[in-house]
Amino acid sequence: MRYLILPAAIIAASALPVLANDTDGDPAATVSAERLQSDVETMVSFGTRHTLSSLDDPERGIGAALDWGRAEFEEASAACGGCLDVQFVEREMEGRRIPEPVLIRNAVAIQRGTERPNEVVIIQGHIDSRVSDVMDATSDAPGANDNASGSALVLEAARALSQREYPTTIVYALLMGEEQGLYGGNLLADYATEQGWTVKAVLNNDVVGGSCGSDGICDAEHVRVFSEAVRADADDDTRAAMRSRGGANDSPSRNLSRFLDQLAEANPTGLDVRQTWRSDRMGRGGDHLPFLDRGYPAIRFSVAIEDYEHQHQDLRVEDGVTYGDTVDEMDFDFLADVTRLNVRAADLLARTPMPPAVTADGIVRPDVLLEWEPATGAVRYNIWRRRTDERDWTLRETVDADTNSIVLAPDRGDDWIFGVSSVAADGAESPVSSAVPGGQFYPLPVDSGE
Repeated sequence: MRYLILPAAIIAASALPVLANDTDGDPAATVSAERLQSDVETMVSFGTRHTLSSLDDPERGIGAALDWGRAEFEEASAACGGCLDVQFVEREMEGRRIPEPVLIRNAVAIQRGTERPNEVVIIQGHIDSRVSDVMDATSDAPGANDNASGSALVLEAARALSQREYPTTIVYALLMGEEQGLYGGNLLADYATEQGWTVKAVLNNDVVGGSCGSDGICDAEHVRVFSEAVRADADDDTRAAMRSRGGANDSPSRNLSRFLDQLAEANPTGLDVRQTWRSDRMGRGGDHLPFLDRGYPAIRFSVAIEDYEHQHQDLRVEDGVTYGDTVDEMDFDFLADVTRLNVRAADLLARTPMPPAVTADGIVRPDVLLEWEPATGAVRYNIWRRRTDERDWTLRETVDADTNSIVLAPDRGDDWIFGVSSVAADGAESPVSSAVPGGQFYPLPVDSGE
């Protein structure tokens, strides 16, 4: 262990992280708005993709849609020489909004990493759809924006990223059962745990293909990224420690949100990230929540402004207003921009080391001791800080890979939140891991009671 003492004179200026050093060109260069539209139109053509619709009908229903999605993954795999392990992950489930047991089936494609295959980035979207009555499995439910948009994004990301090799694994997933109660998200989160994956990030895409809202206001310049504050798996001891040491604004998903905001600024796509500091829209949920429940870092991408007349609605015209989630209400240039941001984020995250687990000691002392566990694949670490009332990180210092302990002076622990990011040999930098209770990018240990 190397141990450094850094005086205030070495404090670095405010800067964005060095997010990438991509010598192979833009990984999102092949993203096509036309192909995204074609995929959405194909999904709409299945009539309904309701979770309780047929799994066996070859032309209509959720089964036909999932078979088609799996075939698209297989085609992407063929184009990269069989680089994707394509499969259905499935389990019979029942519960709220599923009165009788139903086979919940996710179409999954796994692009295994060449160096650290157990480290995993997940890009996902739910493929099921609904109308006004969530139990109506027979009426036409086109589900164009909610959520053929997110499913098309996942397929396009697989086509783009499978043309490259990565040190860590990328998983692409089309999830079933979201509208009935996040069944597909829970199934994939359980699968990740069963596989023993170290989940670096979950990028959940749900309603990402529109730019105008119900009130006629349009915004094609922003995409919302939702992130939880206090991590969902925090136990009473962790929450108690947060009261004095901080951590209420430093969950792994919150730092993933900051990372995505910085990525959008460093690599403009035409979109700016609007960090939305709640786990999801008010009183609502999505398939990233089951991952958060299990301690995995996860965020949700969604449109800047929602159009409530064109989601979760029967197809109809009422009092001169047209209702229904149809293709003609979508903005495919916007969807292409959100897809590019996802592709660039996954490309970067699949090249970074894991963010290190960091602790800070600044109790009754005029400086702060930072310590962190070494991250496999890191060639250096960046030290970050921010005032307790600030949103964004400021670069404090860079140290080499042999250093995993540092004293910062005269940085008083009462006034600052500190964090550390890992940097790979190609310059790809991880999200910041905060040196607060619950700030680590790993599930919290479970007390066995022994």
